[in-house]
Amino acid sequence: MGTLSPLLLLLSGLMGTLSQEDLEGKAFVFPFASNVAFVRLKMDMKKPLTSLTVCERFQTDLVRPFALFSYATRGEDNEFLLHCDKPNIFSIFMKHGIVTFDVSKKPASSTGREHICFSWASKTGLGALWWNGKLLARKSIMKNLVVHGNASIILGQEQDSFGGHFDVNQSFVGEIEDVYFWDRVLEPEEICRVWDNRVVSRPLIDWRDLRYEMHGEVVVARSSICACRSDRAGPPLWSPRHP
Repeated sequence: MGTLSPLLLLLSGLMGTLSQEDLEGKAFVFPFASNVAFVRLKMDMKKPLTSLTVCERFQTDLVRPFALFSYATRGEDNEFLLHCDKPNIFSIFMKHGIVTFDVSKKPASSTGREHICFSWASKTGLGALWWNGKLLARKSIMKNLVVHGNASIILGQEQDSFGGHFDVNQSFVGEIEDVYFWDRVLEPEEICRVWDNRVVSRPLIDWRDLRYEMHGEVVVARSSICACRSDRAGPPLWSPRHP
């Protein structure tokens, strides 16, 4: 078999290859700042959302702004954006609304990977941010509005237009894993199950059956979350899959 030319290799990396696999125990590694490295997540959702929950685990030493979950539509690049403004300060952008949460008074993860979840319901407008299984005071955003479907969903970059227009100074550097998305507000006990790496049914984006494309210099590598487990109470974080 012949080898691909450098140009074809470059085009292949830029276009990405669609994959679908169980990524339990693995992580996306973004090893350096870039405006071309990202992961595009595939989700079949065309109808508007009146509620949602997104969760993921991450590790970074960045002190500048970066995006953790960028959900853009043709009409709005910030249809839904989970964003870190600076260490311990996280903002949720939904269309033209924004709420900000300070997690500095919540405990850091003993594993080195911080776990974050955000849920929202249109009927009440309440947005809730959970940090390592602990709930912060809820805030109001986009009451009686909807999040539209047919979205471009990106990890590693913030979309300034649908599917692109990335800024290297807002790129993510570090590791992301355990990404999930539901079209409902999870109950508190379900959030705790997700934090403890247990199954919660019917996610639209499922880390254990993930459809994605990698672009640029992104690596799928074994997670290091359980390499040196702390003596924390309760069941181990990487317990077998069970309800």
